[in-house]
Amino acid sequence: MYQALYRIWRPQRFEDVVGQEMITKTLRNAVATKQISHAYLFTGPRGTGKTSTAKIFAKAINCHHQVDGEPCNQCEICKAITNGSLNDVLEIDAASNNGVEEIRDIRDKVKYAPTQADYKVYIIDEVHMLSTGAFNALLKTLEEPPANVVFILATTEPHKIPATIISRTQRFDFKRITSKVILERMRYILDEKNISYDDEALKVIAKAAEGGMRDALSILDQVISFGENEVTLENALMVTGSVTKSDLLNYLRAVCNNETSIGLETMHKLLQDGKDASRIVEDLIDYCRDLLLYQQSPAMVEENELGLLDDDFKEFASTLKAETLYEMINILNEQQQNMRFTAHPTIYLEVLTVKLSTLKSSGQKPTFDDVPSKSVTEAKIDQLNKRIEQLQNQLNSMHQTPQNKTVHKKVPTSKNIKVKEVKVNFDKVNEVLNHATRKDLNKFQQIWNDLISMLTVPQRAIMNVSQPVAASENGVVIGFQYPYLCQKAIEDQALQDALENGLSRLVSGKLSLIFLPKEQWLKIREDYLNNRKTSENNSTDNDSSVDDVPEVVKKAQEIFGKENIEVSKD
Repeated sequence: MYQALYRIWRPQRFEDVVGQEMITKTLRNAVATKQISHAYLFTGPRGTGKTSTAKIFAKAINCHHQVDGEPCNQCEICKAITNGSLNDVLEIDAASNNGVEEIRDIRDKVKYAPTQADYKVYIIDEVHMLSTGAFNALLKTLEEPPANVVFILATTEPHKIPATIISRTQRFDFKRITSKVILERMRYILDEKNISYDDEALKVIAKAAEGGMRDALSILDQVISFGENEVTLENALMVTGSVTKSDLLNYLRAVCNNETSIGLETMHKLLQDGKDASRIVEDLIDYCRDLLLYQQSPAMVEENELGLLDDDFKEFASTLKAETLYEMINILNEQQQNMRFTAHPTIYLEVLTVKLSTLKSSGQKPTFDDVPSKSVTEAKIDQLNKRIEQLQNQLNSMHQTPQNKTVHKKVPTSKNIKVKEVKVNFDKVNEVLNHATRKDLNKFQQIWNDLISMLTVPQRAIMNVSQPVAASENGVVIGFQYPYLCQKAIEDQALQDALENGLSRLVSGKLSLIFLPKEQWLKIREDYLNNRKTSENNSTDNDSSVDDVPEVVKKAQEIFGKENIEVSKD
């Protein structure tokens, strides 16, 4: 059975944990000198090694052959802990075991001595999910800890843990892993697996992982599958949804030159290439930040960007004023917040482009203060009149141009990839359609961006090209732009669980999720309406009293909205 990269390459020794040297050295010394506390708190972002370090620590304090605090990984105890089969080392998910009874059960069992190991170890993951009563029950145990029992609490949100709990633990804060360290780790893994890779692709993945090693390896796993055991820059950009540096530069250069129409064309091209609207804004903010910092500390930006900065970037940075970049970042940040609550992000991107294009000059053209023959007020009025006239001309030209030339452009990476036809459960789809309403669909479209934001980076990479296309009170049909990613979503049970958990927070009730490619959805929708029409005609033959509006039309209007249905007589 295939195992994900992050599981195969999970650290088994302290020296294997990358990016957390201070923590691993402290724990290793504690084991070597037998200065072991009864409770530890591991905090930090996801994918930075908290749970892995906890399991290594559990092995180290129970291993009879440890050397300098490192477990041998060869004895029966070490192997049993690695496999998760040792009863004395328990890993508990507080998200699903957050009640008082579960913690009381632990409190009752800690009184008994370990059966095989020297220490009984309880690893409680996502401990911030415990209820108030559960925290109180746990506090009692931490106040009077039994001998030979160690608690390791792990969390991504330490601010939700009571101070009384924190004060009774040794706290270790895991930091985000630098992109450079993540890059080196991915190179090592791919070299060990003899997989060819483009170094630029690994840099894109390292940046997209946002400091999480597990996220980086999950994205790398997707890129390897997508490229058939080959890691290319094009595939990395496709899977992560990232925008190329050249596209970002072209867009910002257009808006800084007040070329609104070119900026809009560039933005529409990115959307047509399948880029996620939120990710575009996020990449623009990062790029503007790099431009601003490069003006002050070029060496630092070069290191953070892993050498991805080219001569065009450096030249562009020298032409901009810092004040312009401040204002651009503020506008981008404001639009990013607004887009979280909309079902129409494209409109916000268009407004964003116009806003950025009408900022005061970036330094490449004369500013108001540079006009010598008139007063400052008169110069401002002239500039504003010219800007209004220019925007009006651009608006007129946009109305005259039906569509951009790139509207029907297909993403080149997807057309050469052979994907088997996705199997669709037609009974479940029809069950949703039989009770679907436009109101339900609108409800899910409005919360869709909020739902996607709850997912991990690799999960967002899959779901960014999806949208609800039909919905009822009990189910949602989700259409995918690319069949390959649809198949990935169907096979990813963790993704489906995350979506269902997110939906349960946003809407009440348990919902069934049905994934299918948009191409198949169009055919299914047409067949469904045709079947309704045939059924209606058969019933009409036996009943002469028929409404003026056929039932199939009513159903279509109910599901898809009256404004989207056009009725024509044969």
